[in-house]
Amino acid sequence: MAQMSEPSQRTGAGFKGPAELVLAAEIAHRYYLDERTKVEIADEFRLSRFRVARLLQVARQEGVVRIEIQQSGAIDLDRSIRLRERFGLEHAVVVDCAEGDPALLRAALGRAAADLLGEVVSAGDLIGLAWARCVQSMVRQVRRLPQASVVQLTGVLPRPQDPSGSIDDETAVDVVRDLARVCRGPAYLYFAPFLVPDAATARALRRQPEIVRAFGKASSADVAVAGIGRWAPGLSTLYQAATPPERTALAQAGVCAEMAGICLAADGEPLHTPFNDRMIAVEAAQLRAASHRIAIPYGSEKYPAVLAALRSGLVTMLVTHSALAEALLSRDEPARS
Repeated sequence: MAQMSEPSQRTGAGFKGPAELVLAAEIAHRYYLDERTKVEIADEFRLSRFRVARLLQVARQEGVVRIEIQQSGAIDLDRSIRLRERFGLEHAVVVDCAEGDPALLRAALGRAAADLLGEVVSAGDLIGLAWARCVQSMVRQVRRLPQASVVQLTGVLPRPQDPSGSIDDETAVDVVRDLARVCRGPAYLYFAPFLVPDAATARALRRQPEIVRAFGKASSADVAVAGIGRWAPGLSTLYQAATPPERTALAQAGVCAEMAGICLAADGEPLHTPFNDRMIAVEAAQLRAASHRIAIPYGSEKYPAVLAALRSGLVTMLVTHSALAEALLSRDEPARS
């Protein structure tokens, strides 16, 4: 917002004297407070539009006008803007909330993600959902969307248990079905595990008609939503589902992060491993085909994984919280082209 204030004592380049400063203040008042256009102001004062623009610049340089971006409710506007610009994102939404309770943090991010989803989804779109607790929280808080269809991007993991001892009572199938009910559109889902015992079983399942149909649809999704996990204990539900030898082998292979079952190196490069061969999940090319790709990471300790996901190009929109945003911004990371 713009505020009028007393001029400073300094003089900027090109400043002529008090008469010009008074004129600059009057023009700034017309432009910022009366919402007059530069053309209207030029006509009123019998000046050129270029002269009006120069006087508005003088008003800012001399402190007559001070422009501030203020916080709006729970959204951390400053970090949202910096994060979007730093990583070349389409949208970044940073929620100003504490990290303390993971359930409360997921609820806050879920609300913001639900609102963002409402902004980017158009009638007739296809929305892809990869199971994650934060995606589950988002779906629970979506109240209204244009008519759209929903497709499942990952299979069903065993229901994870929170540190509190509570167990999530919804699977990937439930989340897709719930959002499709809100969207009043079809749900393309399948009742298959995310991880199966071996690659042969996975190949057989991928030939099932409902999985073939879902994966065919996934390649043409307009919006995809996923979480981001760090390949470390307690920071990824997929890590918890892997066997101890797989956890070690993937870490040694350079896996830093996982997003919708896609393993990522620290530089963002997708890594195909034997672990992927026993997954029922989309591939990186299918996820990248979506026009809008929303990630909802939380927990500042995940910042290496989120950096990897941002470097991968798989994320076009990010919904996160202040502590994680600050951890990302503190890294010497060039903007993604």
